[in-house]
Amino acid sequence: MSDWPHAPPHRFHEAGTYFITASTLRKQRIFNDPVSMDALQRSLFANAKEYDCWLQAWALFSNHYHLVVQTDDAIRLHRMLVRLHTESAIEVNRRQDAKGRKVWFQFRDTQLTFERSWLARLRYTHENAVHHGLVGDAEKYPWCSAGWFERTAALSFVRTVQSVKIDRVSVYDDF
Repeated sequence: MSDWPHAPPHRFHEAGTYFITASTLRKQRIFNDPVSMDALQRSLFANAKEYDCWLQAWALFSNHYHLVVQTDDAIRLHRMLVRLHTESAIEVNRRQDAKGRKVWFQFRDTQLTFERSWLARLRYTHENAVHHGLVGDAEKYPWCSAGWFERTAALSFVRTVQSVKIDRVSVYDDF
């Protein structure tokens, strides 16, 4: 079976940890206010819980997001993402009086099978709001996991993640 050339392939075949990046259609800044961002984050948390997906890191923006998520069933992860996109699109379109507007374009997924790749993507996701110039300190950005991570993870693990170099992390993040 060959991949469809117009979209990234989704290979949710096994349990594990995945790095997910999703974009709105044409990179439109649809989630462009705190109410929309809060609703998107609530939907992410609710769907992750419902589908038994463990969020390890997240960063949500007006036109894209990054997740590091672990699952015992990759098919459930795929279903969670589809449900997240459906529910968040309906909600934001309802509030913005844009019924039927296509919100999400596509998403890319990578299964993280090496510890260094996993650690680098944790750091990358935590610090993405700084990368995009939205805040100077990632802990201050309310729609990412940086503050939660620093408050809840063991200090030794926080330091390990913060020490990982991310300059070679290859992520499509042209937003």
